[in-house]
Amino acid sequence: EKASTSGRATASSAKDNASDTWSLKNFDIGKPLGRGKFGSVYLAREKKSKFIVALKVLFKSQLMKSNVEHQLRREIEIQSHLRHPHILRLYGYFHDETRVYLILEYASRGEMYKELQKQGKFTEEMSATYIAELADALNYCHSKQVIHRDIKPENLLMGLRGELKIADFGWSVHAPSSKRQTLCGTLDYLPPEMIEAKDHDANVDLWTLGILCYEFLVGKPPFETKSTQETYLRITSLKYSFPPHVSEGARDLIRRLLKLEPRHRLPLESVMAHPWIKANAKPARRYASYKNAS
Repeated sequence: EKASTSGRATASSAKDNASDTWSLKNFDIGKPLGRGKFGSVYLAREKKSKFIVALKVLFKSQLMKSNVEHQLRREIEIQSHLRHPHILRLYGYFHDETRVYLILEYASRGEMYKELQKQGKFTEEMSATYIAELADALNYCHSKQVIHRDIKPENLLMGLRGELKIADFGWSVHAPSSKRQTLCGTLDYLPPEMIEAKDHDANVDLWTLGILCYEFLVGKPPFETKSTQETYLRITSLKYSFPPHVSEGARDLIRRLLKLEPRHRLPLESVMAHPWIKANAKPARRYASYKNAS
C-alpha cells in the first residue's frame, strides 16, 4: 500500500512514456481482487518501480461474443484522460493474442457494494461524505463533457483512507452533443427519461446521485421491487417512501435530486453546498484538490 502512493509519479510517467510498450513481463502478479463477466482483476506490482496496481485482465473472445469491444475502447479513451482524486486512474493498457490488460490504480479497501452489504446501511456522516465526494467527481466529469450514466455501488471502490473512487466507465459517454438516447444501466438506478428512451443529458447523473444517497442511508434503492414492471411504474410515478431513521436534511436533498423533470434536479454545486452535506460530510475529505490529481 505504501508503494501505491510513493510510486505514483513513476507509474504515471512510465505510462505516459511507454503506454504502447507494456507487457505482462513488466509485472509480478499477486492475488485475485475480483472476477467479472469478461475476466478478472489481480493485484500486481510493476517490477522496475515496485509500484502497486490493479491489473484487469479481459478475454477478447468474451468481449467479442458480447459485442462490447466498442464499449471497452470508449471506457479506455474516457478513463485514461480523467484526473481526479475520486476517479480511479487508468494508467495504461496492452494486449496479447487472447487478452486485453488494463493497468489501474489499486483501491485497497475494495468494493463499496460489499461494504454496504456488510454494514446494512451507512451512517449519515458516511453517506454525506460519499455523496460529497461523488458530486465533486461528477462535477469534474461534466466539466469535461463526460456523462457517467451508470453510477451504482458496484461501480464504486474505496481507497486507502476509505475515500470513494468511481471505477467503471463502461457506460459513460463523451457527449459534447449533450443529448443521448441509448438505454443502458441498471433499472433500479435509471432515470425516467432513460427508461422512456427519451433524449437525456448530464442530468441523468443527478438522478442516480439521489438514488445512491437513499441506498447508502437505507440499504436498498428507493424504487426496488421484485418485478421489473413494478419498478418501472414506481420510477415513472416517483413512488417511494423514507424509513423513520432518515433525517429531514437527507430527505430534502434526495427529494431535490429525484425530480421527474431533469432540469429541475439540484445542480452538483448546490449538492456540495447543501446544509445536510455541510453538516455531516467529513471536511478533510470533502473537496479534494484538483492539483493533487493532475
